[in-house]
Amino acid sequence: MKKIAVTVAVLALGLAACTKNDADNAAVNETAVENAAEADVNAATTTADEALDAAGNGVEATVDATGNAVGNAADATEDAARNATN
Repeated sequence: MKKIAVTVAVLALGLAACTKNDADNAAVNETAVENAAEADVNAATTTADEALDAAGNGVEATVDATGNAVGNAADATEDAARNATN
């Protein structure tokens, strides 16, 4: 009789483990959705940061080039003025 009771208990536990638990499944699915959303946000943030860095580097290069052009123009003007007086 004890073997039958143990067998029934084991079968009941096995069936209980196999039963579908919608609340648990919903929680797991919600967690998966939240994790995927967080990964998407992190990727978008990284992409935006990289785009801003690239834009900043482009602006910096343009300012440097403009400064160099202004300096070269000033030197050329000085040279031209010096050559005109000689």
